[in-house]
Amino acid sequence: MIAAAGGVVWRPAGDGVGGPGGGMEIAVVHRERHDDWSLPKGHVDAGEHPLQTACREVVEETGLAVVAGRRGLTTRYEVNGAPKRVDYWVMRCAGGGFVANDEVDELRWLPPAEAAALCSYEHDREVITDAARTDLPREVAVALVRHGKAGSSDRWNGPDVKRPLTSAGRTQARRLAEVLPLFGPVSVGSATPLRCRQTVAPLAERVDLTVAERREFGEPEFGGDPQEALDAVLRALAAPGVDVVCSQGGTIPAVLQALGVHGHGVTGLLPPAAKGSVWALGGRAGALVADYYGDLDPDPDARS
Repeated sequence: MIAAAGGVVWRPAGDGVGGPGGGMEIAVVHRERHDDWSLPKGHVDAGEHPLQTACREVVEETGLAVVAGRRGLTTRYEVNGAPKRVDYWVMRCAGGGFVANDEVDELRWLPPAEAAALCSYEHDREVITDAARTDLPREVAVALVRHGKAGSSDRWNGPDVKRPLTSAGRTQARRLAEVLPLFGPVSVGSATPLRCRQTVAPLAERVDLTVAERREFGEPEFGGDPQEALDAVLRALAAPGVDVVCSQGGTIPAVLQALGVHGHGVTGLLPPAAKGSVWALGGRAGALVADYYGDLDPDPDARS
């Protein structure tokens, strides 16, 4: 399997309104070597999560700074008889400017229909059509993180609130710190347990933020007043920027269920929330994007 990833980069159109229902333009690129028009993308390198690849390739091919949003489509086709998978993300242009390079000699900003028409491949046109949907938000507003692995509570002799991450949990925390900055977080919070704070501490350091205590997302506090955590998520969904909050397995699925999020392909009453996982949310209840990242490990199909 050839693993690749790319971005559907958008900016507000001339009216300056780029939200769902507002005008937008999409960046399409011309590759001189192939003499085709497509979306910026490239192979996943060893050690990368596909989202890291997507953002890196966009920067390398376009010179644009981007903020990752919701997942786009995944396309599958063959190249010289080998299966290829390309994962896409919708990305907001946050600055920078195009300079011709070895891979891309021209970039055009076009309305979605014109961008799709210019593209050389049907699968790119499908990806653009999905990115231009007006019934879904393009951007992420909340990242709900389940704390990393902390070992068995039965084997821990101290207060549970002080149970720390294991070596595997610290590895998960480092991966979160490598990938979550791509969403452009503006705040980082944590439920009271040490293992929650340790999970997002490397991220906070990476983006130069302080970990705020968010007691309402702890299991005991949530059990006493679940509406407080739900209200906090609803406020964050309506606010600018991305709010990262580390919580626990008894809280995250219940909050998601209250928002109308269900199994993501997993059978059961509650959405999954594996240790070290992330739910990236955008929009509002009833028109919500909810992307589940079961882990942020490197892609096993990455090229060495």
